[in-house]
Amino acid sequence: LVAAVQVCAGADKAENLDRAESLVVEASRQGARLVVLPEVFAWRGERSLEPEMAEPIPGPISKRCAALAQRLAIFLVAGSLLERSDEARSFNTSLLFAPDGQLLAAYRKLHLFDVDIPGHVTVQESATRRPGNAIVTADTELGRIGLSICYDLRFPELYRALTLAGAEIIAIPAAFTFPTGAAHWEILVRARAIENQVYVIAADQIGAAPSGVTDFGNSLIVDPWGTPIARAPDGETVVVAQVDRDRQQRIRRELPCLQLRRLLIPSLPDIGHADET
Repeated sequence: LVAAVQVCAGADKAENLDRAESLVVEASRQGARLVVLPEVFAWRGERSLEPEMAEPIPGPISKRCAALAQRLAIFLVAGSLLERSDEARSFNTSLLFAPDGQLLAAYRKLHLFDVDIPGHVTVQESATRRPGNAIVTADTELGRIGLSICYDLRFPELYRALTLAGAEIIAIPAAFTFPTGAAHWEILVRARAIENQVYVIAADQIGAAPSGVTDFGNSLIVDPWGTPIARAPDGETVVVAQVDRDRQQRIRRELPCLQLRRLLIPSLPDIGHADET
């Protein structure tokens, strides 16, 4: 079993962490062995405060997540948190912890959300955050897990690269805005699953952030055939679904799209690969 946690994080870090932890505990109680938290699950506040809210890794948030994974004996994708860097801008970083609390992988968001949709949403993520430079996967007993974050969802070449690196399950922690989410969220999540014949765990924020942006929710778990096998209702919650690796291998065998590719991904000389931390 795997789980997606849906929260509405605000500017109170302690409150956010307590709420996220209680939902992870609930997911574990339901039998989930892999739990995915949303993007910026620990703190959503004013952009001007991001430099002082960012933390090193390891730091207080990552240590608490490591301890939680160890206590529950689960794999935990700590959605994303703001990682302090050597400049004013922070990395938006997703962490994968093992059941013994070990940090298996850290992924820094590649694609930054710089958009201006008049009357709906205007965000310039790059003003306060730095992009990463590596594609990240990690081997686990549940399968090889690929990491991505939110706006990455619109860049299919990343998901194909993760799949070619062996990913069988891909996590998408997100804070997908309401107007773009209503139009594209489910279509894109299902497309990434279908194209790559992978399980996708897409854990989204829901509700209004202190910045005024409202997020879409509708967290999804989608199977390699593109079928949503779990969907979150409105509100803070957790949804759980079964990952069937035999079914995944059967889909890949019977519809061998990945083997029959004839066009290769153009080389990306500025993007590296990181299999683990």
